[in-house]
This record gives sequence, structure tokens and C-alpha cells, in this order.
Amino acid sequence: QVQLVESGGGSVQAGGSLTLSCVYFGSTTSTNCMAWFRQVPRKGRETLARISTPDNSPDYHAAADGRFTISHQIAKNTIYLRMNSLKPEDTAVYYCAAELGEDCWGKTLETDFHSWGRGTQVTVSA
Repeated sequence: QVQLVESGGGSVQAGGSLTLSCVYFGSTTSTNCMAWFRQVPRKGRETLARISTPDNSPDYHAAADGRFTISHQIAKNTIYLRMNSLKPEDTAVYYCAAELGEDCWGKTLETDFHSWGRGTQVTVSA
């Protein structure tokens, strides 16, 4: 089982940048799928980006809008989400997720992941 802890959220003005971190603890397999989602009130979690380990191949969904970058620093057991040119509509709780023992192929939904962090709030003001 793996535990995930997000950090790096906060308040920023439109046009600014933030980098979110997700440290993972516990047992992981050699192949995993790590992902970032976000959620606004009264809506389901929206996939932003995924990265398969150990090959670190990233994959982005439309919501990432070419402004977000996912990366993985293996030595630090940390997944990052760099967010540039932030907009007020990016305001949400951002979650890190993991699915152990499998790569990211076909995993696009919240229900495809069984390990989650508690989330970190990002607020973008106009």
C-alpha cells in the first residue's frame, strides 16, 4: 500500500505559476501509474496528467491545456505538477493518485486509481 501527500497549493494571481508536489510512501512496485487530478465543488475529479514509472513517460489530458507539466523525481519519491499561466478557472482542489503494478495505459478516470492523497487547494484570483 502507498500513501500520498500533496503540497504546494496556495493562492496566486491569474498569470502566475505554482508547482505542486506529491510525496509517496510505502510499498510500490517497479511499474506504477501516477496521476494528477483536480476537483471543483459539485463535480467529479478531472484528469490532468499521468506518468508511468519507471519510464517516466508523461501523458496529458485536455484540461492541462498545454500549461501543466508532470514530472517524477525517483530519488525523492516525488511527483510534481508545474502549472503556468494560471487562470481563475484553475481554482480547485488538486489530488495526486497512484495505481500500483500497472502502467497508465487506459487509465483516465477517477475510478481507475485506488490510492489517493488528501488534496491541496489552489486558488487563482483574477
